[in-house]
Amino acid sequence: MANVQPKPEDYDYELDEALGAVVGIRALVPPDAFTADILGTERVGHGALIRNDGLILTIGYLITEAETVWINLGGQRTVPGHVLGYDQESGFGLVQALAHLDVPALPLGTSKDAEVGMRVVLAGGGGRKHSVATRIIAKQEFAGYWEYVLDEAIFTAPAHPFWGGTALIGPAGDLLGIGSLQIQQSASTARGTTRKAEDANMVVPIDLLKPVLDDLTTRGQPNRPPRPWLGLYASEVGSNIAIVGVASGGPAEAADVRAGDMVLAVAGVAVADLAGLFRRVWSLGEAGVDVPLTLDREGSTFEVTIESTDRRRLLKGPVLH
Repeated sequence: MANVQPKPEDYDYELDEALGAVVGIRALVPPDAFTADILGTERVGHGALIRNDGLILTIGYLITEAETVWINLGGQRTVPGHVLGYDQESGFGLVQALAHLDVPALPLGTSKDAEVGMRVVLAGGGGRKHSVATRIIAKQEFAGYWEYVLDEAIFTAPAHPFWGGTALIGPAGDLLGIGSLQIQQSASTARGTTRKAEDANMVVPIDLLKPVLDDLTTRGQPNRPPRPWLGLYASEVGSNIAIVGVASGGPAEAADVRAGDMVLAVAGVAVADLAGLFRRVWSLGEAGVDVPLTLDREGSTFEVTIESTDRRRLLKGPVLH
């Protein structure tokens, strides 16, 4: 990563001070946790200190169902942390450090003002050598196979190779988002055309945190009805939507939905892409609503009704040490 490390002289803020607010996170999850088989029992990534009292923002999959969290301060010392909350819709997670960190927090920026082409830093815990000087190459809708949609995600390149929980730092030294994935993404040019796809990071924009921050810190989750969750993994295959897997013990498995099934419609409305599929499901009501699907299995079309649930009911809650 040496050739893409940020250099202090290239920025109008104190780069090393800002990078000092980015920490390493190591989370330990019990083997019987619902997400253990998919995400593992030991998860390593990053987080950004957003308040001087030790409040750290990270990507939620790192800390979901974690019973032990360790926070690494640039290799100098490690302190324990406690999972405060996880927002299923945005993907953000919060950790509270259980010791004084003695580093300044990153101020929250405004991601809607971030522009394509903007020079930014995607920072991991450990300073410059764990950070990438990058730029915003796109801002657009993103749909994830795990029943997840962002109206406008931020995409950056060159990509950070260890992206989970990285901090997207803007030109003012403020936090514009948190890194979630590495994907192939086409870049926009100044003339509005696109270039060949390149490795990029998908970043969850910080503006999604602001409406739910107080709820996450006090209740552990946003104060809104939970979306219906089906427990299926889907992918776009040409103009079709294919089921590529189902969560063990989830509603789709209970309804005998299988990998290889093609989704044609939800409650009688045809769907043609992932975002449309998930949004149509969510439009039917909150968690617990019945979700009728029209499926194609090896050329035969049939109807199935899935009794949705609140995914949080299947997850282990935070353990306070």
